[in-house]
Amino acid sequence: MQSDEKLLKLIETTLDTNKAENIVTIDLKGKTSIANFMVIASGTSNRHVASLAEKLKEELKKNGYSASSEGEEKANWVLIDAFDVIVHIFCPEVRDFYNLEKMWNSVAEMRKS
Repeated sequence: MQSDEKLLKLIETTLDTNKAENIVTIDLKGKTSIANFMVIASGTSNRHVASLAEKLKEELKKNGYSASSEGEEKANWVLIDAFDVIVHIFCPEVRDFYNLEKMWNSVAEMRKS
């Protein structure tokens, strides 16, 4: 398994284990230089979004990956940049408003976890 696939699996598993909802992975390979994958997930509340982001950052660090993040203050949308994989964790209403899946769907292939 390639390192970006291993990282992706870790992210998807961590989000699923911590009860993230509606996890969608978008394959960006060959479509953009920003990352190989984008993962979009929802939390049930601002507190859940913040918790998901914190757990994911802890798991990434524990497994030797570095990542930067932003948005934890309001926790209605947290972005975690793990370099090969970009993760967006939203409150449902914010996710619906920005609709990143629709924006990126024209660029790449989506797959649901």
